[in-house]
Amino acid sequence: MGAISAVPGPGMNVAVLRKQRGWGQHRLAQESGISASMLGKIERGERALTQGVAASIARAFALPLEEVLGQAPVPSEDSLKALNSAIRRFDLPREPDASRQELKAALTEMTKLRENAKLNEVLSKLPELVSGVTNFAHAAATPEGWAMVADAYSTVYWLAARHRWMMLADLAVTKQKLAAQQADPLAQAISARDEAGVYLNMGEFEDGLSVVDRAITLIESGAPEGPKRSYALGILHLRGMTLAGRLRHKTTADQHIARAWALSEEFNADVDRLGIHFGPQNTAVHVVATYGDLHRHAKAIETMEELTRNPQERPLKLPPTRTSPLRMNVARSKLALGDRDGALTELEVAWALAPQMARVHPTSQELLRVLTTMHKRSNPRLTRLARRANIRF
Repeated sequence: MGAISAVPGPGMNVAVLRKQRGWGQHRLAQESGISASMLGKIERGERALTQGVAASIARAFALPLEEVLGQAPVPSEDSLKALNSAIRRFDLPREPDASRQELKAALTEMTKLRENAKLNEVLSKLPELVSGVTNFAHAAATPEGWAMVADAYSTVYWLAARHRWMMLADLAVTKQKLAAQQADPLAQAISARDEAGVYLNMGEFEDGLSVVDRAITLIESGAPEGPKRSYALGILHLRGMTLAGRLRHKTTADQHIARAWALSEEFNADVDRLGIHFGPQNTAVHVVATYGDLHRHAKAIETMEELTRNPQERPLKLPPTRTSPLRMNVARSKLALGDRDGALTELEVAWALAPQMARVHPTSQELLRVLTTMHKRSNPRLTRLARRANIRF
């Protein structure tokens, strides 16, 4: 595990890491390819550190991205040790102690916890689930059994990525890939999406795009036409637009955005496979985030307004695990456009929807750091939110 961030605000780590090396701001700016003015604002808490800029700084320091962003504290050391033990026994199965029906029910329960961003509860239940599906898959030796293993490891990756436990995330997608190869093309597409997610969270965006491109080619050349194929391609294009946005590759991002929008039109509503959504609404969620990464903040807010227009006719049906980060990204764009009050309102909604996620999410942490730095007078709303995040304000 890397550095633990006990106080929200990954940007606060930048000055610490720079001074540890005896570097001045101008040297770090030169080495990372960002302006000295922007670096100064990030360190002073006047501008939020984005993950794209954090990746550039991490490369300049020759550090993993998690060292710059900081890892979230472990809510339960015992549960994490039990999870690592279950993962180590991937090739050392025991006799199955749960039926297919019981394991399917456990996966469904896990999906609900994941969708509601109950991170602590997910961690507490994952060790038993990982062991159960692994033992069953070895005994049954069926594609369905191995698909359940891949699904369980997808949740391990999701949990690890939320906390920026990147060694665990990397290990999870390795096991997920092995299981998916014995399952079906859809499991393989989800595995590729999560593998690209590790590269995303490591700040290795080009490599992540290569994983996405390879998986898209395989699906397009081998999977039969139908909803499963469209879903598989859709989730890969969502990951592709995120990676391209972090790279500030506007043409590539726009290509993934256009393809995702086209595929989403095949679905009247978003479909969900164990917590991984694709359809018109989740495409809009990813587009908002990508526009923010590309500094198209007005378009991000415009997309959000279109998504939430006419809530009676088109209610937002995505779970908190999607809607909370959506609000964080809208807050980021509003702050970038100088709307501090609007940013605070969006951040309050993000915390109300998924407090456990908001507490550990780097965007939420950074926005709070900047808002508390920029506000020079009393603001009861911001004070209440800062207290929930354990920030002295």
